[in-house]
Amino acid sequence: MSEILDKAKQWLSATFDAATQQEIEQLITTNAPDLEDRFYKNMEFGTGGMRGVMGAGTNRINKYTLGRATQGLSNYLIENVDKNQLKVVIAYDCRHNSKKFAKIVADVLSANNIKVYLFEDLRATPELSFAVRHLDCDAGIVLTASHNPPEYNGYKVYWADGGQIVPPHDGKIIANVNALDFSEIKFTANETLIETIGKEVDDIFIDAAVKNGSLFPNIDRKNLKVVFTSLHGTSIVSVPDALAKAGYTDVHIVEEQRVPNGDFPTVKSPNPEEPEALKMATDLANKIGADIVIGTDPDCDRLGVAVRDTDGKMKLMNGNQTMVVMTEFLLKKWREEGKINGKQFVGSTIVTTELVGEITKTYGVETKVGLTGFKWIAKMVKDFPELDFIGGGEESFGYMVGEFVRDKDAVTATLLACEIAAHAKQNGSSFYEELLAIYLRNNFYKEHLIAITKKGMDGAAEIQQMLSDMRNSPLSEIDGEQVVSLSDYQASTVKNLITGKVTKIDLPKSNVLIYQTANGTRIAARPSGTEPKIKFYFSVNTSLDAKKNAIKVEADLDAKIQRIIKEMKLN
Repeated sequence: MSEILDKAKQWLSATFDAATQQEIEQLITTNAPDLEDRFYKNMEFGTGGMRGVMGAGTNRINKYTLGRATQGLSNYLIENVDKNQLKVVIAYDCRHNSKKFAKIVADVLSANNIKVYLFEDLRATPELSFAVRHLDCDAGIVLTASHNPPEYNGYKVYWADGGQIVPPHDGKIIANVNALDFSEIKFTANETLIETIGKEVDDIFIDAAVKNGSLFPNIDRKNLKVVFTSLHGTSIVSVPDALAKAGYTDVHIVEEQRVPNGDFPTVKSPNPEEPEALKMATDLANKIGADIVIGTDPDCDRLGVAVRDTDGKMKLMNGNQTMVVMTEFLLKKWREEGKINGKQFVGSTIVTTELVGEITKTYGVETKVGLTGFKWIAKMVKDFPELDFIGGGEESFGYMVGEFVRDKDAVTATLLACEIAAHAKQNGSSFYEELLAIYLRNNFYKEHLIAITKKGMDGAAEIQQMLSDMRNSPLSEIDGEQVVSLSDYQASTVKNLITGKVTKIDLPKSNVLIYQTANGTRIAARPSGTEPKIKFYFSVNTSLDAKKNAIKVEADLDAKIQRIIKEMKLN
């Protein structure tokens, strides 16, 4: 604890402003229980950048941790990008302090003689990714904590290709950041280098989203009844305009959730993965007889889609289900237009359903699989310029249509979901029936995610111990099925647990373990890159012989997942 106290006392120096010093003094004087958590480590970049609770301390989001990150980024850009005038674009979401933090970040960049384009108000994360390339910038930054609780904020860095930073840039930027003392941050802005941007970029972005998300010239979009909720987030400034421009006129917005609000007052969590977050939207859908519900997270990169099942009830699709329907739809359209020639690919990740690969095979298209996070899908686009990127996604309710945005994009994905629903309705089908048709042709795949929170230094150690146990004492059986392999992405190996044969994984190292059984059951475990959590991903599948049996088959698969969770003592 003395080491923690020493680190905390460093924040009482003249390097830090009076308000910060006062906050730290109060914590020390009262022996606050969270003092250790604030200082036991430095805020780090994870799969989604830097994200954490706001407040004073090295393990918090504040003026100084953001300033240090930005100073490190500035130093790296100056040293490694050979241009007379470096340029960075900044966006921010609806969270508390996001606007203030965005200006602090802009100040630091400008103080380092870097030109800054700063959005005039909150904007969707995918528009930031788009703006990086549109404005020919060397990097982009968005201040957001995605779907985390209200006390969180965060900072994501994008490179010149519009994708989030990946090796070697990420490690080198972090090294620059870690080498800095807080006293080295340049906070004094050069206001002449900060330019406010807004509608001129919005219009071009929305035009591009409509072009990529609206695929058919003769769909009766006016006949699709849509309920949309922004969950108090940034999407309210882009999704309704995009829907209108695409021709959807019967759109109903959940008014109670329309106004951006960092407290997210009407939901426990602004996470479209959770049915509870979309309850107001599905209630409205039932009241007015809507065909589809779309809800986006606070920074508008992920979306939840609810549609009517075979009994006419609203059903929230999971991210894998939405992804397979979107992928098949895009593939079908590409094939109809004669554009598939063996030089196309779809992007996926190691924790996403394997059904995607089964679908793409039938179209003669490759599925490239990367680590968790859309930065790896964006990297695929950059690494394989000779191939056409059709689309890509992962289980976390994100999808990317084409490569004009190099991150998950809930604006364009909303248009694509509505396009699928409108096309299906016009042809006597539905979004859900399109999913069942995929299951009939392949297998019925069902996935489930649980996240176990372990806060603080002890929690971090507990998470590492759980992974160590799974790595060093692997399960031999899961729900009566023999485990045939263990993929260890930290060791870059796949071990056949039957024969003992070990093969190499050709991906960057990541602390992820995946068990696979003889019957196709998969369990993945990984620590979250942005929260004190360990996540477990379950995937099971079986055949579906008729649509009428879908409810029973899904119930059986859900029961199987619950048995596995109980067997692994995770509930």
